[in-house]
Amino acid sequence: MIERTSRDYVLKTLEKNQNNWNILDIGCNQDAVKFAQTAADIINFSKSYKDKKFVLIKEKNLPFKDNEFDFVYASHVIEHVDDIAHFIDEIQRISKKGYIELPSMLEDNIVLSDNSIKDHKWFFQFDDVSKILLAEKKKQLIEPFLTHGLLFGSFRKNFRSSLVLELYWENEINFEFKNFTIPVKKPLFLS
Repeated sequence: MIERTSRDYVLKTLEKNQNNWNILDIGCNQDAVKFAQTAADIINFSKSYKDKKFVLIKEKNLPFKDNEFDFVYASHVIEHVDDIAHFIDEIQRISKKGYIELPSMLEDNIVLSDNSIKDHKWFFQFDDVSKILLAEKKKQLIEPFLTHGLLFGSFRKNFRSSLVLELYWENEINFEFKNFTIPVKKPLFLS
C-alpha cells in the first residue's frame, strides 16, 4: 500500500514513536531527519553525525538485515537511483513502512541546478486512483529558470504540494514504469 501523505504528518508520527521505533534515514546527506537513530548515504557524512549511527552504503544491496527498521525515511533519494526496482525491493526488505519524498515533474523541470538536470534520472507521478507510483526516464521538458535558493527560500514554502510528492508506504510499494509524458516542443520562458 502506498498513498499520499504530508511530511508534517510523518514527522509528527516519527516524533511520537522515536523511542519505540528503529528509524533509518537513507540518503540523508548532512541533515538526516532528527528522529532517525541511523543515517545512511553513499557519501561519507559520518562527521556530521555525532548523535546517530552512520552507515556508508558501498553496494547496491543495502547493508542492513531483513526487517531491521520499523520505518525508513527516504527524502529526495529515489530520483537519483539507477535501478529503482532493486532500491524499492531493498527498502521493503529492511522495513515494513516508510516515507518517500521526491520532486514532482514540475520541480524537476524548473530548477536550474546540476543536481536536478544531471543527477535526477527519473520522473514520477502518483496515480491516486490505483495507488501506484509511476516512473519514467527523465527528460527535460522545459528550460529551467529557478535557482536552488529561490526554490528553498520561497517556492517550496508556498507551492510545496505542486513541487513535491509526499508518499507513505506500508508492506508494499506499488510502482510501475510507464511513459506518461507527452512529447511537445520545449518552451523557453526566459527568451
